[in-house]
Amino acid sequence: MTIIDLEDKIFEIIKQTDKKDFLFELLDVYDIPRATITRLKNGNQNLAKQSGEVHLKNKVWFKETNKGELFGGFSKVEQQSGELSAKPRYLLVTDFDGILAKDTKTNEAIDIKFEELPQYFDFFLAWKGIEKVDFEKENPADIKAAERFARLYDVICRENEISENNKELDLFLIRLLFCLFAEDTDIFTRNSFSNAIKTLTAEDGSDLNDFFSEFFSVLDEVDRDNVKTYLKEFPYVNGQLFTGPHKELKFTAKSRILIIECGELLNWSKINPDIFGSMIQAVSSKENRSHLGMHYTSVPNIMKVIKPLFLDDLYKAFSKAYNSMDKLNLLYERIGKIKFFDPACGSGNFLIITYKELRRLEINILLRQRELSEYIMYLPSVTLDQFYGLEIEDFAHDVAKLSLWIAEHQMNMELEEIFNDKVRPTLPLQSAGDIRCANALHVDWEEICSNGKNEEVYVFGNPPYLGSYRQKAEHKRDMANIFKEIKGYKILDYISAWFFLGAKYMENSNTSLAFVTTNSISQGDQVATLWGEIFKCKIEINFSYNSFKWKNSARNNAGVTVVIIGLSYKPKKKKKIYSETGSKVVENINAYLTEGENILVKKRNKSINGWPKMSYGNKANDKGGLIFSIKEYENAINKYPELYEYFKKLIGADEFINGGYRYCLWLNEKQYEEIKDNPIIKQRMEYITNIRNESSDSSVNRIANQPYRFRDINETNSYSIVVPSTSSENRYYIPMGIVDSEKILTNAVYAIYDAEIFLLGILMSRMHMVWCKATSGRLETRYRYSAGLSYHTFPFPEISKRRKREIEKEVLQVLDIREEMGGSLADLYNVSTMPKELKEAHERLDGIVERAYRSRAFNSDEERLKELLKMYNNVIES
Repeated sequence: MTIIDLEDKIFEIIKQTDKKDFLFELLDVYDIPRATITRLKNGNQNLAKQSGEVHLKNKVWFKETNKGELFGGFSKVEQQSGELSAKPRYLLVTDFDGILAKDTKTNEAIDIKFEELPQYFDFFLAWKGIEKVDFEKENPADIKAAERFARLYDVICRENEISENNKELDLFLIRLLFCLFAEDTDIFTRNSFSNAIKTLTAEDGSDLNDFFSEFFSVLDEVDRDNVKTYLKEFPYVNGQLFTGPHKELKFTAKSRILIIECGELLNWSKINPDIFGSMIQAVSSKENRSHLGMHYTSVPNIMKVIKPLFLDDLYKAFSKAYNSMDKLNLLYERIGKIKFFDPACGSGNFLIITYKELRRLEINILLRQRELSEYIMYLPSVTLDQFYGLEIEDFAHDVAKLSLWIAEHQMNMELEEIFNDKVRPTLPLQSAGDIRCANALHVDWEEICSNGKNEEVYVFGNPPYLGSYRQKAEHKRDMANIFKEIKGYKILDYISAWFFLGAKYMENSNTSLAFVTTNSISQGDQVATLWGEIFKCKIEINFSYNSFKWKNSARNNAGVTVVIIGLSYKPKKKKKIYSETGSKVVENINAYLTEGENILVKKRNKSINGWPKMSYGNKANDKGGLIFSIKEYENAINKYPELYEYFKKLIGADEFINGGYRYCLWLNEKQYEEIKDNPIIKQRMEYITNIRNESSDSSVNRIANQPYRFRDINETNSYSIVVPSTSSENRYYIPMGIVDSEKILTNAVYAIYDAEIFLLGILMSRMHMVWCKATSGRLETRYRYSAGLSYHTFPFPEISKRRKREIEKEVLQVLDIREEMGGSLADLYNVSTMPKELKEAHERLDGIVERAYRSRAFNSDEERLKELLKMYNNVIES
């Protein structure tokens, strides 16, 4: 149930003439089980002894009083409940003129008129398992506005038979949103817009379209002489918001009342303009309807970008200028010249927050200047003309401009409190920056926002991610156009184009950039391809905010794992690496977002140490035709015992880590000839033949006439060292191990066939884990191991036979402990459940391996990676 559903249902309850079931209906709204409510009404669960009282254990003590006895009744209930060992969560007393209620956990209380109860629906949210303090963090005003707009949108769509993404309706919503905001923030006379609809239009909504057509046109007229008397109070708006004609829409009594409710039941002054675009986009797209506000980038997350990019430095400059009027004047002049550019601005979240933060700094400077001088004359410094944006969707582009106007008005109101006068009027609206509707990958950024050597420019935003496998044809064309001269670009995420164009844009300028991005561009095989090109532009990483979940304060929020990377052509002496636990100053930040030199690890097919090759297990390309579950295998063997010798156990990453196995047919041509007429075999082979013939992969087509075999076949003579291709981040070590020759490995694991045991110890070591974290890719935050990037590139020194025996001995100890402990590798290697003995054995192994690199201990993983990168570079260059 949405917020407005709660409000509406409570509103229906309080309107009823008969109040005898008031409490039971209220409990039902908050999802108290119907069976509980029925027993309560029957008296079976009512612990209260007095007539007119209801006491539901742990939930509520309710009392109905006579008129004028509200406070006395509440005092009695409070006294009685105070004697209980287990207090009810709420005390609720009413005479149906007023309500007194108390939350016994928080001690919060309300004393309201009975008809005001819908507005206080959030007071009783604990009945739904939602604490009010947590609910308030989500900004309920934003959510309520989104939900009311969603309801209005659906009704108008039905009334007009409109499908999604209708530009005329989108424009109407934008205009309506401005008017609702305007009447709550003194741009218009308070409540004048809603009152005009109520008093000037018919209840059935039949003339509402004509009203909007006339009303919107009036807002675009400078000359007020010919404006009808009842519309003259509404000012000239400008900004081209109302320049185009209103497209005809059909309205009914229902849509009319919903529009009026949007005005009367919401306080738009409390709603953040940075969520407006996301709100309207969400309500106008049914696929996002259950996640209203999900696309809204929260203020704390935006601050993670703009604070280290420029805001912290500006406030440091303010601190240094604090006691000097001349320096304050220079800073005031400076902030009025800075340019801010978001080349994927969406509905303008980053630009809006930046604008508001700059205006607040402007106000702080003014306040300090007034303290230092008896008289100062206000002259505007920060203006919307300093803000630039590119957005591919015209609707989001329009909303970005609207939101900037509203943000400007909010900041003008803050300024009024200082000067007690409208020194910076909002109307008529001025240009809302240079926000253009265009594809950022098709235009010259310098033509949008010039960045000459003497101009201070900051580029920021949250461009689209889109991994290489999720890119559509138009995205692939964009990538080809931008990276056509760069070998291997097809592995790059779509966001790489923004980093590449940003690097070109920053060359030889006083421009800095920070983008939010998935962590994939700082891991795996994308690193060398992308960052090699960026570093060619003499661009350096000035700060990074390492992996965290990019969430927002909206309900049902879904977090994607991201990093923030800050770049500039003019490097800073003090570079910072931020994390959720703090920050540290470093000399250089490399492409892996750790401290160290700009060394890029490139994929290899052979080990730089001369170790045996690591490769995938066996790939079937059979759509499951050769693979049997345990039950399928048992059924087959029970029916045809002669098939027993043709099966082998099959191990993939899931089976290896979590325990268990499947079966597969493992046949050569001779064996296939022996059993090809078996009904099960015949059916499976026909299925595989068809699958392979229909494949778009020519290498699969070629083995369609060999349906009995896996496409890629790798077998071991004795045993295989096994490395799962993916592993949880909630482990100190990637679980690795040994599998004997009787088991077949799938391509979900890597294998080194018939290798020496000491090699397993090196791969299980902390040194190798550090290397994996930097060089392997990620699936969200999980490790995605790469043989070409993590094994074949891993630098390891020459060691003696004695050292190899030491490592081998400790490896066998680790394997013995795992066997003694029992359980799956998932349980044994989980951070929270890893047995002490196993962890200690791994730490001993770590020590032996690390002493092969140097005699003194490493102090941190950053130090380990620094040593490994240096060693890798020496090997490659030798």
